[in-house]
Amino acid sequence: MTAPRPTPALGPALAPAPAMAPAALPDPSRLLPELLGVLMPMFLWLDASGRVQAAGPTLRKVCGRALRPGVSLFDLIEITRPQRMTGMADLRAHGLRRLHLALRARPRTGLRGIAVPLGPEVGPDVGPEQEGGVLLNLSFGLTVAEAVRDHALTDSDFAPTDLTVEMLYLIEAKSAVMGELRGLNLRLERAHRSAVAEALTDPLTGLANRRALELALESAVQSGGRDEAAPFALVHLDLDFFKQVNDTHGHAAGDAVLTEVARILQAETRKHDLVARVGGDEFVLVLRGMTDPAAIEALGRRIIARLEAPMPVGSGIATISGSLGVVLSVDYPVPAPERMLADADRALYASKHRGRAGVTVLRVESGI
Repeated sequence: MTAPRPTPALGPALAPAPAMAPAALPDPSRLLPELLGVLMPMFLWLDASGRVQAAGPTLRKVCGRALRPGVSLFDLIEITRPQRMTGMADLRAHGLRRLHLALRARPRTGLRGIAVPLGPEVGPDVGPEQEGGVLLNLSFGLTVAEAVRDHALTDSDFAPTDLTVEMLYLIEAKSAVMGELRGLNLRLERAHRSAVAEALTDPLTGLANRRALELALESAVQSGGRDEAAPFALVHLDLDFFKQVNDTHGHAAGDAVLTEVARILQAETRKHDLVARVGGDEFVLVLRGMTDPAAIEALGRRIIARLEAPMPVGSGIATISGSLGVVLSVDYPVPAPERMLADADRALYASKHRGRAGVTVLRVESGI
């Protein structure tokens, strides 16, 4: 029987490798600035005194003539955060951490960046004469859209791996879509208002129609009725001798007469009054704030006088008149549109029974 092979003893545990201090980047003079510019088109290579030795192509485009070899970083750019950074010692002390900067020249483009100390002589015990330069890589951060506009930047001004241009395309596409949506909403709103107006308008005369009258009466009743701040008169007008116009001159002439009647009624009433065509030759007026029977009767007689003026229609002349019935909202304890319309209709037919071409103001409490 073969004896079992002994298990080999484990060796001593591997000790963890000692932590290594971050090594400084080699001197960029060993690298071609053109190569650095491809990877970091916004870089600045500064010597130990903070003077520019080389710069990326995009940063040169942005800074223009202000960026020249030997110019001091602090004459070119202001470090806004952290505050009170006035020299290279401060910049090296803040190495490998985010910086907020801005160009000193207008339009003072905002920048973000990170500074990396250069050269092998790096550390807290190194004197100024031994310190190396700094490689400063910059970007536009949240101001990129303004920077692209202000400095006429294009896709070629960004690193091939930079997603800035793609993000700008997305922002532009979103803006375009939002603009289209706003335009669509405005068109829909206009179409809605147009449809509502059309639904409340008489197509022949352009006056309000019966539905618009109903809404206006509901509003007038709810806003006051007997309240002295919102009284109104309701006038029902029916044309006299209109059937003869249609029979003699035809329906086209009748339409022309109705259009002229609408013009007369609008001219004799005020802008805040309502004039509605509610039937073939029937009209209703809502005279807001008007409850003096004498004034309303005078208005009615002016309307009748204008209606009785001969109207040219085609090759002939049409002659019509009108009868009016009036009720006042202040005569009702609780004004109701249906009741007021019925009473105005009664007053209208009272005018017709008296010989037409008249105005009857019905005082509800005392009868005609």
